[in-house]
Amino acid sequence: MEIDEKTFKKLFPNLYREIVLKKMHLSIDAVRTDVEEGEREAERRRGPGMPTPIDYLRRCEDDEEAFEVINYLERRGEITHEKAEKLRKQVRERGVRSFGSKKEWGYYSTKYLGDG
Repeated sequence: MEIDEKTFKKLFPNLYREIVLKKMHLSIDAVRTDVEEGEREAERRRGPGMPTPIDYLRRCEDDEEAFEVINYLERRGEITHEKAEKLRKQVRERGVRSFGSKKEWGYYSTKYLGDG
């Protein structure tokens, strides 16, 4: 269903105002290409724990460093070859920032210990 802007404004004045003023907008800074992985991540406890491959990738400066991390994790047997290929594909097609914003030095101590 299409609706022109004038009609939309008349029918939904508050919603129109929020859209135009960009109130209550949400930035999406990560992409999950695997639904099951996304669900597991959403249900995961939010305390400090063992980092996931995604956590390591979010510390990378650029795509080249992300490929090095993926290769390292695969070599050590921490991820399967199939998982490594999926991660490489996402880095190639969408870039390392598709896993989320960069986790800077001190991220965990600030988030979980209240330092900073």
